Amino acid sequence: MSTFLSATSTPFKSATSRLAAVTTLTLCLTPLTLLAQEQSEEQEQPTAQEQSGEQASAEQENSPSDESTSSAPIPLVPGNPIWDSFHGQLNAQKYSPLDQINADNVGELEKVWEVHTGDVADGSGDLPATVWSATPVFANDTLYIGTPFYRILALDPASGEEKWSFDTQSSLEALTQPALKNRGVAYWEADDPEAGEPCQKIIYMGTMDAQLFAVDANSGEQCAEFADNGVLDVNQWNDTNDRWPLSLLQPPTVVGDHLILGWAGMDWAYEQAPPGTVYSINARTGEREWTFQALSDEMREQSGTANVWTHMSADEELGLVYLPVSSPSPNYWGGNRTEDVPLGTSTTAVDIETGEVVWSRQWVHHDIWDYDTVAAPTLMDITVDGEEIPALLQATKMGFLFVVNRETGEDVWPIEERSVPEGDGTVEGEVYAQTQPFPTKPEPLLDQSEKPEVWALADAMSFGECSALWNDLTYEGMYTPPTTQGEGTLGYPISAGGVQWGGVAFDPESQTAVVNTSHIVQYIKLYNREDYEAANRTSGNESGFAPQEGAPYGMRLEIALNRFGMPCWEPPFGELVALDMTTGDVKWRRPVGASQQYGFFMPESWGSPTIGGPAVTAGNVIFIGASMDAKVRAYSLETGEELWSDQTEAPSVSNPAVYEYNGRQYVAFVAGGNTILKDQVGDQITVYALPQ
Repeated sequence: MSTFLSATSTPFKSATSRLAAVTTLTLCLTPLTLLAQEQSEEQEQPTAQEQSGEQASAEQENSPSDESTSSAPIPLVPGNPIWDSFHGQLNAQKYSPLDQINADNVGELEKVWEVHTGDVADGSGDLPATVWSATPVFANDTLYIGTPFYRILALDPASGEEKWSFDTQSSLEALTQPALKNRGVAYWEADDPEAGEPCQKIIYMGTMDAQLFAVDANSGEQCAEFADNGVLDVNQWNDTNDRWPLSLLQPPTVVGDHLILGWAGMDWAYEQAPPGTVYSINARTGEREWTFQALSDEMREQSGTANVWTHMSADEELGLVYLPVSSPSPNYWGGNRTEDVPLGTSTTAVDIETGEVVWSRQWVHHDIWDYDTVAAPTLMDITVDGEEIPALLQATKMGFLFVVNRETGEDVWPIEERSVPEGDGTVEGEVYAQTQPFPTKPEPLLDQSEKPEVWALADAMSFGECSALWNDLTYEGMYTPPTTQGEGTLGYPISAGGVQWGGVAFDPESQTAVVNTSHIVQYIKLYNREDYEAANRTSGNESGFAPQEGAPYGMRLEIALNRFGMPCWEPPFGELVALDMTTGDVKWRRPVGASQQYGFFMPESWGSPTIGGPAVTAGNVIFIGASMDAKVRAYSLETGEELWSDQTEAPSVSNPAVYEYNGRQYVAFVAGGNTILKDQVGDQITVYALPQ
């Protein structure tokens, strides 16, 4: 499901006001209004290949279109540097073979241009706040980007000068999300372009009200041959539990001549939601080619979701696209879906041409923690014990990294089914999974096996408030079910992760994977209907109370902060981790960024929660923004040493883009902010290069 939580909820803002009255010393010690999540947007269980394949194959609605003709496959790692999709390449490696900027000279980087789009709102006026997480796409000698006001900009890559812009004139209403959101655009070009004809190269962008626009990449004019004069109404297919539109916040994944399209929805409002259908659309015509359903016909009616709200990856040589599938609805009570749902919270490989399931692995059985599969799996060729393996690494909200063979879905390192808590018997209708999958390698990005320690500083500052909260929370490990008792169940990691949609970067030369992770504690409590109605309910930006209307329980979710907004658990609050994928071992890990509150930067050893992922280059450099302190940084791929940083106007919560134009290498960041991290939003694109 697609949801995004925020710690900038009403209770936390109240804490902010109170804190403003205390001493400067207290302010200095008060770290963050912490991330809740860009969530959520969402037995012994089989490996699920055969079972899943049979189920989903039976659910394909349409045969592939005769007009569907994919382009010739491209190598997993292209020989030339490209950054023409959300994660740079379809393999989601976020890797550039460019080395003009390297670990020795990256400290000399300078800003060569910046652009302010003007499409920004902080929520204080008539418009909802903006959340801008768009990765710039470099293609056709142009830098393309979408804005949270649903405009497309085409910019000169060397100067930022605008070539053209296109305004969808979309309604600026927060129909399914608490903010106006956009993660950018997708690019396609014909293998056999017709000279003089428009739309041989196309930019696509979706809107919150489920309209997919296609415009000519050279002119910005709508493509008349695509759907209805350049606009595809995806909501026309929203015919089950259609309580809201199928918001198109993530750009389509372009594989050959197919646009693979997932969507986001609204969490927590209702028991039932639209089923999470994935669509394959013909890139030229907008015609629907095939659909993928993670749920059976019966389950689609009674629960819904199990959608794909984040980006996907693909191996064109194998003819597979990899779907990160989220959890069924609702998120924290599963009494309406006690049957096995083997494709829920999974990575599922489907045939690019037909949508038929080839293999699937489920990462959470009977997911009642909103642990959606959150990021596009990263595809990589690795050498383990002398064997070359076509691998797939799936990062998760749980802080696990599952590594399987991307051809078959089989383990690279063993993935074990282990017993998990059985629940306290207070929740009606539940049938909990008895086991969950645990990877034996790589090690978890954070220790979820024990209750996190109370942070003595936060506890002392609040006169034991954190300890008291800890004592009233149930915790028997990460998969402790939600409860109606006490203050509820401690959730660690938070349903935002762990790892977020920015995903994992990979350097194919050194076979090093790089990932940023957030360490945040939340707590969840279920309320029966009578207690829910009687509660003094408040709700904020995807935290607080939510009704789950139709279910026997409403719910409340909060970040574990003391009255001053300080985290109740020990730092670091975010880390950057590098892994040797030949052994599965950690090469190094370090706090990433700095938390910031009330104008004060906290010690960098405390780290920062992060939204947005890294990019790596052949120059042995990692680029990342993502942190609360609104800085963009470069780290050494080899050692983790910070090599460079610059201040931007808001947290850069998108993945960076690395490209080359006229012989010069550039790195681009979008500083759009996210109210989940802090109340600081922006409309800035900043681009850096070495001095000439």
